[in-house]
Amino acid sequence: SSQLSSLPLQILLYINGIYYIFYFLATLAMIIYKSQVFSYPDDFLAPDLAVLFLMAILEVPRLYLGFKGNLTEAEAPLGLSLGLTVGSVVLCVYLLLWQTYVLWADVLLNAVLLSAYGLESGLKVTAIAAFVS
Repeated sequence: SSQLSSLPLQILLYINGIYYIFYFLATLAMIIYKSQVFSYPDDFLAPDLAVLFLMAILEVPRLYLGFKGNLTEAEAPLGLSLGLTVGSVVLCVYLLLWQTYVLWADVLLNAVLLSAYGLESGLKVTAIAAFVS
């Protein structure tokens, strides 16, 4: 039998897991910085932090299901991971466009993460297609 799992997808999932740790810590540090330096309205600090922590909670099963689905060549976990990626993209776009203060570092971090999500999604769709056929 031939091996259908995707090595590029596996590598990207691994790199994305490491990058997300950096992304989370850097974004959290920037939110703390912005709350100290700028006149950050208290009503908006909690939602921005909530989005960041929700994104972190969503990232764990997204990466786990991606790893599992790719390695076991199962389309269901990979499809669920793809669905969770859509949720992560929405939260990332919120942090890119609609958080209270957006610094150039926010734009850079979110652009890299969105690019990784896009590439990863394309590889997931390709892997699912290979698993189904």
